[in-house]
Amino acid sequence: MNAFLTITRLENAILLRMQAYIYRSQKKADTYVFLAKEDGFDALPAALDAQLSPWVSVMALTLDPSRKLARGNVERVMDDLATRGFHLQFPPASSIDPMTSDWGTDA
Repeated sequence: MNAFLTITRLENAILLRMQAYIYRSQKKADTYVFLAKEDGFDALPAALDAQLSPWVSVMALTLDPSRKLARGNVERVMDDLATRGFHLQFPPASSIDPMTSDWGTDA
């Protein structure tokens, strides 16, 4: 069993919980990495880390399948942490085309 994975049995149900450590990239806005181990940046591919580091610690979070995340699917995050040791969260794609917005000009 992985050190960061806790299994709890509740009346014939298994509740999986794992700790995640969340860091924000200082190079790319709204880009976060969830790590299975605190300061476990060795799990990141070197090229990816070089493009996005330095990292700033945001929080530690206990994940379980019933938890809601602001962005992303908690089960996907948990799977990535268990298999890769990290999960990368990019900013959402903008559906607004800035060239069609009204910029407050009369042109």
